[in-house]
Amino acid sequence: MRGLRKRYGGVAVLHGVDLELPAEAVFGLVGLNGSGKTTTIECALGLQGFQEGEVSVLGRSPAELFRLQGDVVAIFDSPSVPPHLTVRQCLEHARLLCPRPRRSCAGVERLLGIENYTRYRIRQLSLGNRRRVSIAQALLGEPRLILLDEPFNGLDAGGVDQVLDLIADLNRETGASFLLSSHQLPYLERVCSHVAVLHEGRIAASGGLRDLLADSGSRIVLHSTQTGLALQLLEQDSRVTDLEQLSSTHLKMRLREWNSEQLVSFLVEHEVPVCELIRQRASLDNFFRELTAGGDS
Repeated sequence: MRGLRKRYGGVAVLHGVDLELPAEAVFGLVGLNGSGKTTTIECALGLQGFQEGEVSVLGRSPAELFRLQGDVVAIFDSPSVPPHLTVRQCLEHARLLCPRPRRSCAGVERLLGIENYTRYRIRQLSLGNRRRVSIAQALLGEPRLILLDEPFNGLDAGGVDQVLDLIADLNRETGASFLLSSHQLPYLERVCSHVAVLHEGRIAASGGLRDLLADSGSRIVLHSTQTGLALQLLEQDSRVTDLEQLSSTHLKMRLREWNSEQLVSFLVEHEVPVCELIRQRASLDNFFRELTAGGDS
């Protein structure tokens, strides 16, 4: 995507989105509610028009995706499967429509853990199992790009683990690329190789997950009854950066050329009581919160 702009009437939703998915990546697209994640995916798939910009998916424009014959598949938040059909009937119907079916219906049922529901009608299934059926339909072929919008909604912990393992296995074994749009940041951190943060209609950050978190770094939270004195001392020290007062008893900071033991020694030497020192490791959740501070999640 280059310079993608989208408006609904007079309301601008996307303000020049630039996004590139590397081949064979598991790419997470994250953002606050209303940031435009689903709109971005729908523009890529040709389900929404847009006013400006360029989009190319596997070398094709959104209007030409039908020529890829199943190389691109998408599963949205609400599973779209006929409620009156059985699981096997849904899969058999989807297989008839698949230009190049590579897997059997029984095979994808086993892959998604729904082999015990073969004769169940869709309306009899939980939301989580309906989601499994919709993913199973998409995997009857051998897609090169799989887009999943909120793939973990309605799944219990075991179901989430199963979907994460499936994504990792398919990516490793077939080289399929994934674009995952989700609010579940800890789940994305477990499986994604790359992440982009969409904020206020623009890409605020994008790149390899390890690189983004390395740049973010870990933080130290200091619990003290004398945060005023600690703040006064640390503001003048170049070995402390990103100093922030969280409350009357807590400060957050990043250390540069200084370790936790040296920080404690310095504070005690200057008569600042240290009740507790907590290291917050770099995480996608913390990185996301810093980029989108002040927004509604």
